[in-house]
Amino acid sequence: MLLPVVTTLALSVTFGHAFTDTSPFFMFSTSELLTSSPQIASASTVQETITSQLSKCPSDTYIVVIQPGVHAEDYSDSYAAPHLRRKVSGEDKRIRSTMSVSDVLGQVNAEEIVGIVEEKCGAALLRIDASTGSFTIGDDPKPRIINVDFPALPSASKERVSKLKENDVFLSSILDLLPTSKYTVIYTTSPYTAHKSTEHVEPEMYEMDSSFSSSQSHLGIKRDFSVHGKRAEDGGNVTLPDAPLFEKYQYFTPGIFMGIIVILPLFMILYVGILAVGSLQVSYAAFDREMGPQMAKKGQ
Repeated sequence: MLLPVVTTLALSVTFGHAFTDTSPFFMFSTSELLTSSPQIASASTVQETITSQLSKCPSDTYIVVIQPGVHAEDYSDSYAAPHLRRKVSGEDKRIRSTMSVSDVLGQVNAEEIVGIVEEKCGAALLRIDASTGSFTIGDDPKPRIINVDFPALPSASKERVSKLKENDVFLSSILDLLPTSKYTVIYTTSPYTAHKSTEHVEPEMYEMDSSFSSSQSHLGIKRDFSVHGKRAEDGGNVTLPDAPLFEKYQYFTPGIFMGIIVILPLFMILYVGILAVGSLQVSYAAFDREMGPQMAKKGQ
């Protein structure tokens, strides 16, 4: 009974760790597209689905969004991306087809999508860097593809929600300024990887002072003993002259503890051995002299 439970827990931990390297994918369009919304899918499967639908050139404008450093949990907050949520959930009646994948294994190649739309639909490419906070969209009715590149989100949770909401407003403003009502938005993401900055403290080097006098020259070396003092305070044995007896000395060391752990099983083995020897029983007839036929003849 215990083995299946342990196996289930181990598999759940493994799958949970695997999903930390995934990121969501969203797509919505005012045109009819044959798409599905699985919970988990590989990047190659998503890429194939998008390519097959966009190669038919269903829209006049294609917006390819690149949002690095996110996870599906970032979009669980209703305040993080309200405009995107409204589009994908179907609340906007102008949206006729949507696709949403919570966990994409791998990364969808946005550049490949841009190249396919340029080749198949003859769309002109317009790149927008969202970090600048400005963009310009003309009134040309010809097919176009807009590549929106968002910066990675910060590590703090509150800042992530605020930045994601800011990016959502930026994308919504682009959609409002489009000269056509036929558009498709491909929202690609990449997994969030936290880079923790570790402080590297270089050890203080010895300082060498050389002073020369008129009679002789000597060399002095200055050493920093504060590091050793800190080590003694942290993990070393420090003798306190005015402390009580049990605070002044350490009576229970790791060596004593390991010795007790080893001695206890040995005493148990000795106790069992003594009980086994003490339980031996020998009958009194075993000590009587054996009276065989020869001994009987000698007795006569």
